[in-house]
Amino acid sequence: MTAFKAYDIRGRVPDQIDAASCYAIGRAFAELVRPGATVVGYDIRLTSPELAAAVTQGLLDGGSDVHDIGLCGTEEVYFATDHYQFGGGIMVTASHNPIDYNGLKLVREGARPISGDSGLKDIEARILKGDLTPATATGPRGSLHALNARPAYIDHLLTYIDVAALAAADAQSAPRPDRSEGPATETSAAPRPLKIIANPGNGGAGIVLDALAPHLPVELIQIFAEPDGTFPNGIPNPLLPENRAATAAAVLEHGADLGLAWDGDFDRCFFFDEQGRFIEGYYLVGLLAERLLAKEPGGKIIHDPRLTWNTLAQVDAAGGTCVQCKSGHAFIKERMRAENALYGGEMSAHHYFRDFAYCDSGMIPWLLIIEHLAKTGEPLSKLVDERIQAFPCSGEINFEVADTQATIDTVLAAVASHEPSIDRTDGVSVEFPEWRFNLRGSNTEPVIRLNIETRGDPTRLAHAIDQLSALITDSG
Repeated sequence: MTAFKAYDIRGRVPDQIDAASCYAIGRAFAELVRPGATVVGYDIRLTSPELAAAVTQGLLDGGSDVHDIGLCGTEEVYFATDHYQFGGGIMVTASHNPIDYNGLKLVREGARPISGDSGLKDIEARILKGDLTPATATGPRGSLHALNARPAYIDHLLTYIDVAALAAADAQSAPRPDRSEGPATETSAAPRPLKIIANPGNGGAGIVLDALAPHLPVELIQIFAEPDGTFPNGIPNPLLPENRAATAAAVLEHGADLGLAWDGDFDRCFFFDEQGRFIEGYYLVGLLAERLLAKEPGGKIIHDPRLTWNTLAQVDAAGGTCVQCKSGHAFIKERMRAENALYGGEMSAHHYFRDFAYCDSGMIPWLLIIEHLAKTGEPLSKLVDERIQAFPCSGEINFEVADTQATIDTVLAAVASHEPSIDRTDGVSVEFPEWRFNLRGSNTEPVIRLNIETRGDPTRLAHAIDQLSALITDSG
C-alpha cells in the first residue's frame, strides 16, 4: 500500500496501483464514507480510463450511485461534488508525476478533502485487513449515470469576473505595445484585446480553455493544447525550469501580454509576464488577494508560512486580514472554512477560493488577473516588479538530507546567538528585522525545503542563500 500518501493516493502503474487496488478503494470508500452518490472523473493519462472504471465498479458494488463526468480536471470533480450536493468525489490523476504514475484524490460532501488524518488511513486499513463486505451483502447495487457538469462549471468560473467590463476596458484602453516583432518600441494604432499564450502541456486544461474562450474578449493562443497522455512535449510540470522555455518563447514570438501554463490536471496555474519571464507563485498570492479584497473588502486571507512579508503587506494595504496556516491543501481548506476566509494562497501555485467550495482552482486565478490587466492597462511585469523589489525572495531551494530534524536543529543552533523570532507553524520560520527564512521537511521524500526573503535587499538575499545552503549541505 505504498501508494497511500499524506494527502492522496499515487504510485507507479501497475506495481503500486492498478485496477484491482482501485476497485478495492472504491469499495472501501463506499462502505466507510457512505456517500450515497459519488462523482468520478479522470485525467488525460493513458491508464486513467481503466482505473476510473475499476473505481466505479467498486463504488457500485459498495452501494454508491456513480455520476461519471469523464475526462476532466481535478477541480471539476470538486465543483460537481459540491454543486450537485453529492456525498463524495473521486478524481483519477497523477497530476505532474512521471508518465508511469497514476493516483486518486478523494473528497466527501461539500468537496471536503479526505487525507491521512480524515479518512484515508481508514480506507487503507480496511483494504489491508481484507475487511470489505461481500458485494452480495452490501444491499442494492448503485446505479451509474453520465453527467455533463462542464456547462455549469464554466458558468461558475465566469462569475469571478465582469466580462462586460473586461470587454469595455479592452475597447477603451490605450493602445498596447506590439511586441510581436521584438522588444516593444511603438504601440499599435488602436486598442486591442489582451493577447494570451496558454500552454496546457498536452494535459486537460485545453478542453476547458476551448469552452471558456467564446465568453472572453481576449485573444487566446494555445500551444501544446491537444490532450495527449503520451505527453509528447514532456510531463506538464511548469515548476521545473526546463519546462518553461516553450511558454516563454511563445509569449515573445506572439507579442503576448501574458503567458499561462498548467500541470496535467490543471489545479495549478503558472504565470509568465509580457517579457516571457516566469513569475514566482509567491507574488501571485498578494495580487490575487488584492483583486478579491477589491470586490469584497475586509475579508480574511489564508497564507502559508514559507514566504509571508509581501502577502502581509498587500493584504494589509487592501484592508484585509491575514491568517497563517500550515502548508498543504487539507490544512488550508480546513482553516478557510473555520475563518470563512475569502481566499487562500500557497507559493506552490495552489490558490483556494471560498466560493469554489474552499477548493483550489487553476482557472479562477488567471481570470482575475486578466480582468485587472484589462481594467488598469498595466503590464504584469510592472505589478510584479514592484513586489519583487519590495520583498525579493529565493524561491524554493531543495536539499536531500538524511535527517530533516537534525538539519533544522543545526541551522537553529547556528543562528541562535542573533536571537531571531521563531515560529513552528510549518517546519521552522526564523525571522530577523530585515530578512527571514523557512525550513521544512517534505511529507513524501527525504528532502528539506528552504525559502528566504528580505526587505528590499537582494544583496542580503544572495548572502543568506549562500550561507544557509552551505550550512544545510555541511550538516549532511
